[in-house]
Amino acid sequence: MALVSQTGSSHCFRAEIIQNKYGQNAVVGMANNVEAHKMKGNFVGFSSLSCNSAKTTHILHINCEGAAWKRGHRMIVGASPPTEDAVVATEPLTKKDLVDYLASGCKSKEKWRIGTEHEKFGFEFGTLRPMRYEQIAELLKGISERFDWDKVVEGDYIIGLKQGKQSISLEPGGQFELSGAPLETLHQTCAEVNSHLYQVKAVAEEMGIGFLGIGFQPKWGLKDIPVMPKGRYEIMKNYMPKVGSLGLDMMFRTCTVQVNLDFSSEVDMIRKFRAGLALQPIATALFANSPFTEGKPNGFLSMRSHIWTDTDKNRTGMLPFVFGDSFGFEQYVDYALDVPMYFVYREKKYIDCTGMTFRDFLAGRLPCIPGELPTLNDWENHLTTIFPEVRLKRYLEMRGADGGPWRRLCALPAFWVGLLYDEVSLQNVLDLTADWTEEERQMLRNKVPKTGLKTPFRDGLLRHVAEDVLKLAKDGLERRGYKESGFLNEVDEVVRTGVTPAEKLLEFYNGKWEQNIDPVFEELLY
Repeated sequence: MALVSQTGSSHCFRAEIIQNKYGQNAVVGMANNVEAHKMKGNFVGFSSLSCNSAKTTHILHINCEGAAWKRGHRMIVGASPPTEDAVVATEPLTKKDLVDYLASGCKSKEKWRIGTEHEKFGFEFGTLRPMRYEQIAELLKGISERFDWDKVVEGDYIIGLKQGKQSISLEPGGQFELSGAPLETLHQTCAEVNSHLYQVKAVAEEMGIGFLGIGFQPKWGLKDIPVMPKGRYEIMKNYMPKVGSLGLDMMFRTCTVQVNLDFSSEVDMIRKFRAGLALQPIATALFANSPFTEGKPNGFLSMRSHIWTDTDKNRTGMLPFVFGDSFGFEQYVDYALDVPMYFVYREKKYIDCTGMTFRDFLAGRLPCIPGELPTLNDWENHLTTIFPEVRLKRYLEMRGADGGPWRRLCALPAFWVGLLYDEVSLQNVLDLTADWTEEERQMLRNKVPKTGLKTPFRDGLLRHVAEDVLKLAKDGLERRGYKESGFLNEVDEVVRTGVTPAEKLLEFYNGKWEQNIDPVFEELLY
């Protein structure tokens, strides 16, 4: 019996089928830093496991201090979409369970891994139009058959692929995403990206399909983008215009690359979270790659980053509370409990719960499913619908970079691994940013999408800070001892010249492209 998960990437968990003493099959998940996929819509979770009675298997969870905790008769199993509506646990969830769930992601340094995720736009070579769902389905089937991936389906539709700890999934507008396996070195990460791009191209080129590495759809309007047949996206599509003016653009016209990284303790999580938030605008500048909208310059270097500033202020942003003295797992849980929900998954259907909070759900007060209580599956789904610049699950996600060509897909994880996985560099980052005020961090967040490395900061430009930060990243990689610093060459040129990828594209547009957007599809073709 194969367990096919729609989630992917960075930190999956091992699952095995066992037979209990009552002769029933059970999926036992080893709680090894479970990945729940980055979101614009890929939700994964945990279900309770029932053996039709109270005869269920116990599972232990490990918290930061290494002590085991267990929760009633609840098991963690992998399923996405949830195998069925998650079985109600023998005891109601408490806030402590939600805190312990995050804390169970802690792991010793030798078990830290690197999980990279990236999205790209598929287009027809002849017309440059976005791939339709029918073409995407054909592509997924071709990759599955030629390269031995398991298909992931929702109803009658193929919506992704799974192979080991890697997965391929679809964003709302058909953006094609690889969620990579948790890997030890950047060499392995870059090899994974290259292998994926080879497989995709091998099938897509025969279909007359290419893929574009850019942060925002450069040519086509919202009306031209197909909607993928995934139930959750319908709820999101209806809700987005109520809470911001750019949410639909986020869903249908953006692509990103992100890296997911581990922590060893609550203190380590806090240090990495603060460093990641403070420096996220620098990553946005270094990887800025979305200067066009509907064929013309849009006034931004990273339109993708700007879009997040007016998507939904309840679930995005720079999270100033992370820098407060009381911050830890519990305060993040308090924040997440009050972020409005999107949906609950029951009986193979997505139930619209928009605007209601998980805190209400915890108390059994959700009008959309009166009297029902949440499971860990519901909590995990909810955590993936929160979109700050750095996101906490059982690991930390660095979410500030535009999608780009393959060399930059290797450079983004290299940048953050060098800064956050080396204690000396991490401490240097914290020292460098210690006196940055909340207002300064927010100013960088607001201005960098437009002015990039030329953003004024204190007595100079952000470029000057980026020079120091890049050196810390390189030094951190050198100390790791895997000869990984070469992956930063792509970023090195950006810092040295002060010219972001987006500014290069604008130079081409106003020069050799003669203000025609179409050549970008060749320039940034994978």
